Amino acid sequence: MLTRRHIRVKVMQCIYALVQSKDDSLEKQQKFLKVSIENMYVLYLLVLSLLIELHRLAEKHANHASKKYLITEDDNYPDPEKFVKNRLLLQISGNAALQNELSKRKLNNWYLNEEYVKIIYKEVVASDIYKTYMSNAAGSYEDDKDVVLQLYKNIIAPNEKIYEYFEDDKLTWVDDIPIVNTFLIKRLRKAKENASEKFFLPALLKDQQDMIYANDLLTKTLLNDAKWEKEIEGKTPNWDNDRIAEIDSIILKMAICELLNFPSIPEKVTLNEYLEIAKEYSTPKSSIFINGVLDKLAKEYKSNGRLQKMGRGLQ
Repeated sequence: MLTRRHIRVKVMQCIYALVQSKDDSLEKQQKFLKVSIENMYVLYLLVLSLLIELHRLAEKHANHASKKYLITEDDNYPDPEKFVKNRLLLQISGNAALQNELSKRKLNNWYLNEEYVKIIYKEVVASDIYKTYMSNAAGSYEDDKDVVLQLYKNIIAPNEKIYEYFEDDKLTWVDDIPIVNTFLIKRLRKAKENASEKFFLPALLKDQQDMIYANDLLTKTLLNDAKWEKEIEGKTPNWDNDRIAEIDSIILKMAICELLNFPSIPEKVTLNEYLEIAKEYSTPKSSIFINGVLDKLAKEYKSNGRLQKMGRGLQ
């Protein structure tokens, strides 16, 4: 679920939090990193459970509609209960392994905050996506999947109320929401009608090496801060060190640390990854500045033999 770039961003967030709080406890930051990474999975489960609650609310409305005495807009559709019968939503809602995971973690957020589910459901039913879907006769699993994807991308993911809710719940989720949304969309797109229950419960990390990498990157960057500071000096003739933005300084130090301490990660991968992170989390000028500094340093390390790389490496 998490790529190496996501892990790098998590480490960057931890170091930034440490700098802002002026707390030099390495153990505390290691715990913060572990919790922050694990909380991404919680966010994924909550977003997935939102689809379950939307389906439950649709069922509730359908049951209520069957006992009504006045005609509503749903009565004009070929099958008023088509959305309730959506095969992808039924597949997710009936996933025992997913339900067990939600129960085990006590993730009943939407039960306690039902107003958010109602807001989303109202927008879904009012959307042209929903109306077009309901107006057509029963289709295939792929048709059912397509409407869920469209609703998620155009209505659920962009919803400001949901975004604010997650932001208020955990501050680190502000940066995690786009990552989780993108991952979930890819997951839903790959869903098959005969997929196992575990399909919707992917591993958070590829393997244990990813967590080791995360801890090593955090520890080696922090413990050698003064050393990395000196590496940057002299490579920024037009910039005093105190003029370099904190986030830019952190990105540079992490990149230098990775170049010199992680021989299995190719130089090109490191340079590209931190440049992309700089583009996303800093300013356009900063990314150009960071690219220039890292390019100089990489050439210097190559010429003096300090850049020792082996194998194809991982991202």
